[in-house]
Amino acid sequence: MSLQLNHEQKRFSEKKFPITLICDRIYFQDNIGSIFRISEAFGVEKIIFIGENLPLNPRKINRTSRSTHLTIPYEVIDNEDRIINYLSDYEVIALEITSNSQAIQDLEIPNKKIALIIGNEISGISDKLLEISNQTVHIEMFGKNSSMNVVQATGIALFEITKKLAI
Repeated sequence: MSLQLNHEQKRFSEKKFPITLICDRIYFQDNIGSIFRISEAFGVEKIIFIGENLPLNPRKINRTSRSTHLTIPYEVIDNEDRIINYLSDYEVIALEITSNSQAIQDLEIPNKKIALIIGNEISGISDKLLEISNQTVHIEMFGKNSSMNVVQATGIALFEITKKLAI
């Protein structure tokens, strides 16, 4: 019989990956908190939030982040023009369904830092950020819906990326 382990008994080793998560205009507080939590779980180095007047209220984010917002470095950049130069040394991967996106499991991981861009809950990733992406990937889905919650999609993408990086 298996026994459920608590947090202190976890069986996973801590590891950081050269991944910066770029959040393009993510505004729902529950999603922001969950983005911190999933990023911490997958060893993301840093989170960058792009947008103005982002609701980064620690008290409200803490409910879904489970205090991981206190452990992952993050910054806020008010517009996407400022992020373009920052990403020049990164392999920029956009998580978006486009006319030329490939399935995430076919993603090629080069030997450089990764910037994973995720998009707004309603409108996705801006055209300007899609243009600077080296690769655009999507998650294959088999139902009638063509999208999923940004945090669920981010978890799947980080799983696929870290699985390839851990080899």
